[in-house]
Amino acid sequence: MMMNDAAALAGMIPYDSIGLYEQPKPRFIFKMPRVVPDQKSKFESDELFRRLSRESEIRYTGYRDRPQEERQIRFQTGCREGHTEISFVASGTNLQLVFNANHGPYLPERECDFDKEHGKVHIKSHFIMNGVCVRFRGWLDLERLDGVGCLEYDERRAAHEDAILRDQIDRYNQRLRDFEDKQRAYRGDRQDEMDQVRRGVPGGIGVGVGGGMWRR
Repeated sequence: MMMNDAAALAGMIPYDSIGLYEQPKPRFIFKMPRVVPDQKSKFESDELFRRLSRESEIRYTGYRDRPQEERQIRFQTGCREGHTEISFVASGTNLQLVFNANHGPYLPERECDFDKEHGKVHIKSHFIMNGVCVRFRGWLDLERLDGVGCLEYDERRAAHEDAILRDQIDRYNQRLRDFEDKQRAYRGDRQDEMDQVRRGVPGGIGVGVGGGMWRR
């Protein structure tokens, strides 16, 4: 999913050059965060999420140019492989769903269930949409290829992504502090050298004039 509203923290750190000494330009690459800082607030206040959080009609959107019988087969095949494409009819929002189609005793939940209700497949899919961790929950009729679905806020995955975001910001801020400390030390050393030159201490820059030496 594309993260249209993801928060962005990146840029070049400004610096001051001194005299003839050229300083290397700092390079801080901040990876684009996957989630926004307050996911739950955005999920509850964003108009798109508010519409999609209500159960509404959905349709399978794959292979629209093929006969219905072929679309039915391709839909079931895709579900058993762990992927499908659906659209919320009211809003026109299209989603590419990916889920675990496997069943087993060690899986916490069945994300693709053909057995729960005859003639239907129930699907759950977890993903990040517009910087918010969400879970799709819905079902589709295997013949009509339509059904009912909604988006839910994924509390557990949101907490996990929040922890990753905080750690990412902390590491970036630490790198920034380290860089600023080095910059201050660098400017201090250069200033000391320039002060020595101005005072004419030994080791300064000398220029010969005639038979003597003029020192600045």
